[in-house]
Formats: sequence, C-alpha cells, structure tokens
Amino acid sequence: MIRYHILWLLLVTLLCGTAQAGETTEEATTTTSPWHLDARVAYHLGGTAPIPMPATIRSLERFPIKMNLGLGFGLIRYFNARWGVRTALNFERKAMETDARVKNYHMEIVRGGETLAGMFTGNVVTRVDQWMFTIPVQATCALSRRVSLRMGPYLSLLTYRQFDGWAYNGHLRVDDPTGARVELGEATDERGDYDFSGSVRHMQWGLGAGIDWTVASRLAVTADLNWGLSGLHKSNFHTIEQTLYPIFGSVGIAYQLR
Repeated sequence: MIRYHILWLLLVTLLCGTAQAGETTEEATTTTSPWHLDARVAYHLGGTAPIPMPATIRSLERFPIKMNLGLGFGLIRYFNARWGVRTALNFERKAMETDARVKNYHMEIVRGGETLAGMFTGNVVTRVDQWMFTIPVQATCALSRRVSLRMGPYLSLLTYRQFDGWAYNGHLRVDDPTGARVELGEATDERGDYDFSGSVRHMQWGLGAGIDWTVASRLAVTADLNWGLSGLHKSNFHTIEQTLYPIFGSVGIAYQLR
C-alpha cells in the first residue's frame, strides 16, 4: 500500500513543480491575507475493503448508496502565492452496505444462540456505519488562480461504530473446509448473524489528497480521496483474515468565509 501513497506524493510534487516552472509574470494566486477560513460540505462514496481483493470474494452483487454527508470548517495559512498548509475540523458519516458472493470465506456467526466458526460459501451481507470527527493536515499547492492541490495525513475520532451483517444462502464448514456442514438459508431464523462493532477502532488515520477548482470569487468545487492506513478493526481482531481499509472518495463545495 505504501507505494500508492508515494506515487500520490510524487504526482503532486511534479504538478506543482511544472506549474511553477511555467509561471511567468503573474502569480498563481493573489491574497490580501495569509489566512483563509472556509466552510465545506461533501458527499462521500466508498467502503472498507481488503487490498488486494482476496480470491475468496467472488463477486459483489449489491452496493446500495448511503447518505454519507460531511460538513467542516478549514483554516489555510499561505506562506507565499503558491504554497500553504490547511487544517480543518470535519464531521462526517462514512457508511456502506454490500452483498458479496464468497467461497471458503472465514466467518464467525451466531445461529440459534450458538456461535459457529469456519469456512463459508454463499452470500455475505456487510453493514458498516461510522460517524466521526476528522482533522486533516495538508500541504496546499496552487497550480493556477483557480486550481489548487492538497495532500497530507488525517486523524479520525469515531463517535459511532457499527460493523455487522449476516451470511445466507450457502453452507458453513465448521472449523475447516472438511468440517461438519451447516446449511444457512435466507430467512431470519435460517441465516447466520455476526456483529463485530466492538472491534472497530475508536481512532483511524490515513492519507488524503484533494483538488479545489474555484468557479466564482468565493465558491469552489472540491474532490478528495482518503485512504485509511490503520485498518478498520483493532490489531487483535483476527476473525476476518484480511485487514479492511476504509477508502472513500468525495465531491463537494467550499465557500471562503474570509
């Protein structure tokens, strides 16, 4: 995963360096004050996933859209016409729901009050819902009067954590692929439920990159990609074999307050 973030950093540096080399008589930005305050609203789309995708997950059959809205206030300190640093306080919801077809996928479920663990083949519904405060710290680089790039780390403190779902329309081999076979149906009393909400981290961190395109004197359109590095669950959680990383993109608008 680290190589992806190195590539991001190299791309941002290359773009900023190219813009600076091509700049002639006019500066990329003009500002009467080195401090800017903005308000932003954004819509997040993404999910939590292992990287790379394991062969045990065969297909994604359903991915309904969630109302993942975010609101935040940011403070930018410009050091010159091109470079600056931005921090913010954002309140965000990052939720997803998936229905995936799996084969020999390690699961721990509860059915009829009994906990069973083993290799499951069938459909797995996963529901993730997270509400959080996020603080990013990003270097900013103005490519022109209208376009600027941002990149840097972020830290999220979760105020609500949900990670649950159920396995259905398949069978579970208890303990290992040759263990006793348990059939799971589609009805509520036939499926196998799970809830790992208590194993979700209270704090997450990662790396984000974004672009702002100014469309009016104080209004900009924004796009971001945030890639979690810490993983969704605590380090001692091993029920799901692969580490799940929160990866969300967003689009939104920003308004400069001052």
